[in-house]
Amino acid sequence: MDTLSYRTISINKVTAKKEWVVVDAEGQHLGRLASKVAKLLRGKYKPSFTPHVDCGDNVIIINADKVILTGNKWTDRVYVSFSGYPGGQRKISPARLQQKGSDRLLRKVVKGMLPKNKLGDKILGNLYVYDGTEHKHEAQQPRTININSLK
Repeated sequence: MDTLSYRTISINKVTAKKEWVVVDAEGQHLGRLASKVAKLLRGKYKPSFTPHVDCGDNVIIINADKVILTGNKWTDRVYVSFSGYPGGQRKISPARLQQKGSDRLLRKVVKGMLPKNKLGDKILGNLYVYDGTEHKHEAQQPRTININSLK
């Protein structure tokens, strides 16, 4: 029996095959979209996934202003941040966050689903969010994927 075929292959930054993918957020629920995008960014859909390496794809989200939140979540849900100083607690709703820019809302939700370390910060840099259908990454020849087909 050839035991060399049973070796675990761990990829590194040089051998990682990163692709560019476009995800259409129109009509998608925010949390489900963000969890699938986080998996794409992390590289968990690839057979060569390595936890300590940035081996995920570069993800372009279009129509980010058309995501769905059910019920009264646009106004009732509250994101809380604290600066560490007295009186430094800030609260913001998803509706207000999207008014500031819909990329802020998606980035905040996706960031919460990534590792809380240097690798998570690096991976979040591979996310590009746009309101309309136009984006400036045509030179990378991104492929469009159906986010609903992913588990």
